[in-house]
Amino acid sequence: MQATEEAIRSVVQEVLSQLNNRGGYGSAPAGSTGDWGVFNSVDQAVAAAAAGQQQLLKATLEDRAKALEIVRQICDTQADELGRMELEETKIGRLDHKIEKLHLIKSIPGMEFLKTEAVSGDYGISLTEYAPFGVIGAITPVTHSLPTLACNFINMVAAGNTLVVNPHPSGAKIACEGVRRFNQAIYQATGLQNLVTIVGNPTLETADEIFNHRGIPLLVVTGGPGVARAALAAKKRAIVAGPGNPPVVVDETADIDNAAKSIIIGAAYDNNLLCIGEKEVFAVDSIFDQLMSAMGRHGGFQLNAQQVAQLTSLAFSPPKEPGGHALLNRDMIGKDAAVLAGMIGVNVPAGTQLLYGETDTNNPFVPEEQMMPFVPFVRCRNADHGIELAKEFEHGFGHTSMIHSRNIETITKMGRVMDTTLFVQNGPCGAALGNGGEGYGSFSIATPTGEGVTNPLTFTRFRRSTTVGHLRVI
Repeated sequence: MQATEEAIRSVVQEVLSQLNNRGGYGSAPAGSTGDWGVFNSVDQAVAAAAAGQQQLLKATLEDRAKALEIVRQICDTQADELGRMELEETKIGRLDHKIEKLHLIKSIPGMEFLKTEAVSGDYGISLTEYAPFGVIGAITPVTHSLPTLACNFINMVAAGNTLVVNPHPSGAKIACEGVRRFNQAIYQATGLQNLVTIVGNPTLETADEIFNHRGIPLLVVTGGPGVARAALAAKKRAIVAGPGNPPVVVDETADIDNAAKSIIIGAAYDNNLLCIGEKEVFAVDSIFDQLMSAMGRHGGFQLNAQQVAQLTSLAFSPPKEPGGHALLNRDMIGKDAAVLAGMIGVNVPAGTQLLYGETDTNNPFVPEEQMMPFVPFVRCRNADHGIELAKEFEHGFGHTSMIHSRNIETITKMGRVMDTTLFVQNGPCGAALGNGGEGYGSFSIATPTGEGVTNPLTFTRFRRSTTVGHLRVI
């Protein structure tokens, strides 16, 4: 297997080298109606992906492996260029983290997850294999436009599917650029076409067309509450990576320096655009001031009460109706900590990664899934009180929660109470996805529909083949 993997990597590197030397894109294959997978209409994109899926099913597993390796290598070797393009288009997040997310694509699992299971006995043999759905309709977010698309590609194509993507309009250019690069390199290496297609000018209407298209048996949606609800309302199976508001509890037994460092790493990552990112902290009173000081030593800048109030008034408007959600100022999403501080007349030291300050639970930064590098800290009487508040303000999304504690009883209690898909103890949020912790990564965490951290098996149908009375040779 090692020799095969090395041969595949060698072929892929040669193809990418030739494409880079030629520069730009050549003409799309004869008979193709798209621009290397970029189409003007949903119908065209679905038809091309359907033809591509039939071609994929007839191809060798080696060619499928080459396609996956091409996407990994493009993301890895062209990360600087593609990450900069994504930041320039979306204008949210941090360049270093845009680049790092693309490097992380090389660790996304592929065909190794697809292992045939066999049971043999007196009555013969039974095989369980993992079959594709066909063409998958995917909605990708602006927060991680190309990384989510590339991750979905590896997971879905590994299982024998192709995909049609409706990207967030504010991240459509980089998503289309990625599709063109992937498809051209894959075609040059294998002859396979349109393993991923994309709507060049995505709208709410094109998303709705994908939700209801007869040629798409499965939907995979990564995004906010609105698109998640729309996908769940579609009359077909949907795998939905929905919203989160991940809380952190810090108790009196915690390693305070490690807690502060972890909160900075997680909450500041890509300016808190991650759905798993630390959004609010509930710390017990006895170590609260100690934790606040430690945050400043690890790259945070503490705002005083007046400054927190100023930032809050800029970040949120009152609800339109009593009891409703505060309205988030979307122009502040994903901006650097220094930019947010500058908006309230505060100059922060160079290298400041995160703003933080003490609030109560009435501050909208606590209940709302804001995606900016400011984290509210709330005092708690004890660990039980912190867990109670964490449960309340996670809102039952079942997404992600974190605790910093050396008390195994407290850790166990929180894990049971929160019942979140991801539960991290004594580390940053990214540890749950293999970034500083064990396990594999993904950019789609399917919480509302229960699949959890997606992988190639997520996008398969289980098929059983039974031979009665034969093929058991023992």
